Amino acid sequence: MTSKMESRGYFGEFGGSFVPEELQQVMDILESEFLKYKDNPEFKEEFQYYLKEYVGRENPLTYAQNLTKKIGGAKIYLKREDLNHTGAHKINNAIGQILLAKRMGAKRIIAETGAGQHGVATATACAMFGLECVIYMGKLDTERQALNVFRMELLGAKVVAVEKGQGRLKDAVDEALNDLVQNYKNTFYLLGSAVGPHPYPSIVKHFQAIISEESKRQILEKEGKLPTAIIACAGGGSNAIGAFTHYINEENVRLVGVEPAEAPSISQGVPAVLHGFKSLTLLDEKGDPQPTFSIAAGLDYPSVGPEHSFLKDSGRAEYVTIKGEEALEAFQILSKTEGIIPALESSHAVAHALNLAKELTKDDILIVNLSGRGDKDVEQVFKMLK
Repeated sequence: MTSKMESRGYFGEFGGSFVPEELQQVMDILESEFLKYKDNPEFKEEFQYYLKEYVGRENPLTYAQNLTKKIGGAKIYLKREDLNHTGAHKINNAIGQILLAKRMGAKRIIAETGAGQHGVATATACAMFGLECVIYMGKLDTERQALNVFRMELLGAKVVAVEKGQGRLKDAVDEALNDLVQNYKNTFYLLGSAVGPHPYPSIVKHFQAIISEESKRQILEKEGKLPTAIIACAGGGSNAIGAFTHYINEENVRLVGVEPAEAPSISQGVPAVLHGFKSLTLLDEKGDPQPTFSIAAGLDYPSVGPEHSFLKDSGRAEYVTIKGEEALEAFQILSKTEGIIPALESSHAVAHALNLAKELTKDDILIVNLSGRGDKDVEQVFKMLK
């Protein structure tokens, strides 16, 4: 079931690189540099150093004892990406790509962000390594996530509010790609999700695979067996692909991606090209990307990483939808029972885990990838609940 990069970035019929010729040359250089360094002992050692000393890995796999008792059924474990420096899984990939950018001689880093967590992670890495940083963010998202905008600016990044289109994540990606076309000679695009033209989905997967590498070892130490299912929220799909990677070949482990019901790209999308790659995409009657709206800005995207489309198509993974109000309820339940405030994105995965746990027995084990913490969402939730 593993997907090799040698297939030129195709996962079944999904993936590829659909970009202008000048940008394709940039993608080719990026691919060759990534392949040169990804297994290089010195590069790996530096990456591991920063994951440990700066990000704070390895993070725990926490048994949610109170939640398990409250819900009944399967044991629920939480993979604690919320405990990483900057508060989410995004920093894993940001550190990996910044080390690559440094070796490629880039002086300027650009990125897109929805919920702001990838923007914060990128701004953090740029501050650490002394690089110029420009973050594109949809205008609506800058308003929803004003605290993260301030954090990025505090870290020295320039945040560009994108007013085109819906002013959401899709529009931020559009602008970042436009910037790259114009400035590719001195600019590195640090893409935050497992989307985009090849080689980005494979690069992001490589750096996020640390999540499942750790959780697999941790669950075997704690329980002496593999989990029944891994559950992760899926927007673009970076935390989910990282949470799945080391279990893809374990056919008895269910892989469950959880989408917002308001942006069900995998569940209801059709194969189409968006942002330089082919994947399941929500289209309107004119064949344009469909407007989406989720309470979780990081899941507000009309497509998904190509490997997720392949995993669905092949039947290896299953994808379900959760409504905003269910995620909001799960946000409160986890906070009250475990003293852990999850991101609204992660709350979608928690909500499905609560449903699934009830259907299983106490011999079953669920691992929920808690992709981020909810500090960034508290003000938004406060307003919604009022």
